[in-house]
Amino acid sequence: MRADVYLWAVRLFKTRATAAEALRSGQVSIGGTEIKASRDVKPGEVLVLRRTGYQQHFEILGLPRTRVAAALVQNLMREVTPPEEVEKRELLDLSRKLQRNQGLGRPTKRDRRDLEDWI
Repeated sequence: MRADVYLWAVRLFKTRATAAEALRSGQVSIGGTEIKASRDVKPGEVLVLRRTGYQQHFEILGLPRTRVAAALVQNLMREVTPPEEVEKRELLDLSRKLQRNQGLGRPTKRDRRDLEDWI
């Protein structure tokens, strides 16, 4: 199965085009080598996805015929990310939550109720 189709089928990317773009830009590798979208992936290989600030490692367990439901993805791949990379991801997620400016964007239901009570 093609790498771009696999990444899309196991829901690592929302569209096949974004999966192909990630492969073209060198964000995905197998065995330390960046791969192309047309490369065939096989069970037992470990995919490494470079995200912003960390890497994710996935072992391929099986190949789907088409895009699968989110509940079935665990049968086709397993995350084998090292603990230090998981820690980096958690720290980045925490820092993003703390940097969010409250009050920007659409009002929440609570904000709406407060405005109605005020008026």
